[in-house]
Amino acid sequence: MVELTREAAYDLLAMHNRDESHIKHAIAVEAAMKYFARLFGEDENLWGIIGLLHDLDWEECPEEHPKRGAEWLREAGYPDYVVRGVLAHAWEITGVEPNNLMEKVIYAVDELTGFVIAVALVRPSRSLSDLTTKSVMKKWKDKAFAKGVNREVIQKGADLLDMPLNELIDHVIKALRPIERELGLG
Repeated sequence: MVELTREAAYDLLAMHNRDESHIKHAIAVEAAMKYFARLFGEDENLWGIIGLLHDLDWEECPEEHPKRGAEWLREAGYPDYVVRGVLAHAWEITGVEPNNLMEKVIYAVDELTGFVIAVALVRPSRSLSDLTTKSVMKKWKDKAFAKGVNREVIQKGADLLDMPLNELIDHVIKALRPIERELGLG
């Protein structure tokens, strides 16, 4: 079994991903997962690793995502709960329904991190430091904005967590603020 370290996970991610936007997305989801792990009193390292690796295969095998990534994780010696977390983030594709808190969070935050970052990018400050939940909700209602983001998945994730959407958004903003420079913001 592989050692569950951020360094090993990042190395595996970097082996299969060269595009800076893919790496930034993985880092954003990692930050959100670690934030929620702290919020819920769970293992930050484990949750962060799953966030970092959730789109492992996206760049090389988008048509097989995330099933190919799950295979790579198994081959690398990652435990089943890590593989399952990666598969659960794309429940509609894999059929692996999120059934624990960690799996529900990865499902809820994956698309939402991208949406929050997209909102920040169109602001004059290009920053998360002054981004409010209200601003994100305003863009949420604008169906022409960030059309590629699956709002149904985000809402379904909030429902799985039994958390109002605006509260989930607020948490994701807070989770991403400390790493906004890494994400090319601020």
